[in-house]
Amino acid sequence: MDAFATPDVPERAAPQPDADATDPLIDTTTADGTLPRRDFLRLAGVGAGAFLAAGCAPPAAFSAAPAPGVQPGKARSGNSQHIVVIGAGAWGGWTAYHLRARGARVTLIDQYGPGNSRSTSGDETRGIRSSYGDRASGELWTPWARTAIARWKLFEKEWAPVFRTSFFHETGDVIMRATREPFITKTVDLWKANNVPHEVLSGDEARKRWPVIKADDITVAITEPDAGVVRCRAATQAVAAVAQKMGAELVIGRVRPGPIVDGRMDGVILDNGTVVRGDAYVFACGPWLRKLFPYMENRARIPIGHALYFGVPVGDTRFQFPNLPSFNFPGVTGWPMLPVDSRGFRVRGAIAPPPPPAGTTPPPAAPPAPADPALQDPDLSPRWTNQDRVDGARRFLAARFPLLANAPLLETRACHYESSVNQNFIVDYVPGATNAWIAGLGQAEGFKFGPVVGDYIAQRVVGIEGDAKLKKAFALPTEQYERPPG
Repeated sequence: MDAFATPDVPERAAPQPDADATDPLIDTTTADGTLPRRDFLRLAGVGAGAFLAAGCAPPAAFSAAPAPGVQPGKARSGNSQHIVVIGAGAWGGWTAYHLRARGARVTLIDQYGPGNSRSTSGDETRGIRSSYGDRASGELWTPWARTAIARWKLFEKEWAPVFRTSFFHETGDVIMRATREPFITKTVDLWKANNVPHEVLSGDEARKRWPVIKADDITVAITEPDAGVVRCRAATQAVAAVAQKMGAELVIGRVRPGPIVDGRMDGVILDNGTVVRGDAYVFACGPWLRKLFPYMENRARIPIGHALYFGVPVGDTRFQFPNLPSFNFPGVTGWPMLPVDSRGFRVRGAIAPPPPPAGTTPPPAAPPAPADPALQDPDLSPRWTNQDRVDGARRFLAARFPLLANAPLLETRACHYESSVNQNFIVDYVPGATNAWIAGLGQAEGFKFGPVVGDYIAQRVVGIEGDAKLKKAFALPTEQYERPPG
């Protein structure tokens, strides 16, 4: 018995993958005998049985956008292989989706629900781009990011009309710099190697194209015209909903890992003592990985990022989609106001206050605040944005978008993100278990990769190892941070 050992507790019955096709609640056919897709979304548990048994491919199977290193393949013994996925965020939801597409039975468990405000996927928007010249893993990430863009577009085409909304907005993305720094050069090199449509503009060309941006010091701008922005919370909830319609069961509850016996995890345990057992377990629970697995304590960090949404001038469409791309300046990213919910002009990051005037004595620096343990606990950490961040965002607006310098602040969002000591994703076995997986550490970039990384996780869990280079890259790190979190 190991540290995860627990006394005997009641076992939850395994979910049935298929709904009864004779259920009277399914009497929503049209005159020609077909099921309207809006009604399809309303039916609990109907998707998998009738849908897959009828010989149809799962919705948005992404066959038109294959991912490097990810290959098709079914779960062993068809639907009899039961996978329990813990975490219904971007990675967990897409993993459940792809497991169902591969024929596995799926139970998806989340303690607060998909897209909740504590989750990494709980912000309102996320940028979808492939500019990774500043990342050690750029050569692996760039082709996957390009596949993710294509898959987000397929998901938009397939499901936005069904939900009567929009998820992906093709804003394009522009990165502006005062000099042609290594990030710019390496990104362009990666784009060329992967045949990514892009442009390299001079400062004059950038100023002419986007006159609302103050770019007097800019000498180079690179663009990815088909990059975009996804409505993050809405998409996370939609993916979980589609996975359910494909037959996954969603359970709301907090779990802890069950005991590992003879190299296999024996269930996960809900707070009420109920055990949920499956053939394999995937822990895709973002910042909570550090709470569930002591091994991760000093191999991961969970900082908090803050995004601010400012009101655009009434009747002025220059700061709205599709008239402005998402943008990247040193330390700051953002994008225009998007339609559907119009949350505002988004800014993440800030500009530091100016130095004191020459000849003056700066005030003494305040002593560093003691580490707040709550900031390392995603259940307890506050999500409010302080005035320093608001002031820094306003300094950025004044410097780069002066017409928005006094724009009203409409709302702020904050979420933990996860960084691993080796600066790469983790998709690997829980130490000591051959049927349980850790999947996470998105490095503040994980959301965009959801449609691809969920496919890769599903592939590994159903027994397809795939590309050896990816397996090695996403292995649990053995190194640790030099200092504990704080």
